Amino acid sequence: MMKLLKLEYYKNLNYRPFKVFTIFYFAILIALLCIGLFDFELFGETINLKEQGIYNFPEIWNFTTYIVGLLKIFLGLIIVFSISQEFSNRMFKQNTIDGLSREEFIGSKLLTITIFTLISTIIVFAITLFLGNSYSTVTDSEMVYKEIFFVGNYFVKLFSFFCFLMFLSILLRKSIFVFLAFFVIWIGESILGGIETFSKVSGMQGTQRNEVLQNEFFFSKLLPLESMSSLIPNPMLRLNLAKAMGLKYEFTYPTESLIACLVWCAIFIVGSYWILKKRDW
Repeated sequence: MMKLLKLEYYKNLNYRPFKVFTIFYFAILIALLCIGLFDFELFGETINLKEQGIYNFPEIWNFTTYIVGLLKIFLGLIIVFSISQEFSNRMFKQNTIDGLSREEFIGSKLLTITIFTLISTIIVFAITLFLGNSYSTVTDSEMVYKEIFFVGNYFVKLFSFFCFLMFLSILLRKSIFVFLAFFVIWIGESILGGIETFSKVSGMQGTQRNEVLQNEFFFSKLLPLESMSSLIPNPMLRLNLAKAMGLKYEFTYPTESLIACLVWCAIFIVGSYWILKKRDW
């Protein structure tokens, strides 16, 4: 393991995009977690997210993991650039000549992915706990840790996303093609999800439509990006303003999405290894 860590460290040490995006990501991550401490002007009204309850337990676990999850593409850039340069600079071929096996190559990338995911998760956990203990109006120990599972979901979401980008990077080798493929898949999943939703609620009214959306199984939820997204729901309905408007937040743990993410992780890892073994590099 130490050999693979050193290999990845020296590969990326002098690679400027790797360092720039790493620093940029973690700086923005910390800034976003503290965004609720500032006032915002919206349509002439002053809004303070802290007063809207985003730092209250147990909701804070949902808010922070959802907000930071939106930044995953920036850390994904690091993964894509790191892997793509292996092929564009012919480092992979040279490493294999020097004795690096396909298994070790995949292992080194998974190690990098795991470390980034773990560091990001620890930072989110630590800052969330600090902000919650500092600003939450709820201090009961049972409520403090009631929704801590969102941190675990965040780890799975991030790890799955990076495995997905690793697979695309090894498959397509050039970063521009990877991002084009990513956006095509993202748009494709959105279209399929929209078609499935429309087909199920078409002709339904109000309450019946809401019940179907909440309780019906949607195949599109098992697609890669959609299953990752479903792990952490949008928490905006948990704001005090939304509650005052009579909007209700309902959440059922997305077991199917969690299983789907783990299955997709295995598919992406095995698929990446299979591509490396089959292609003549």
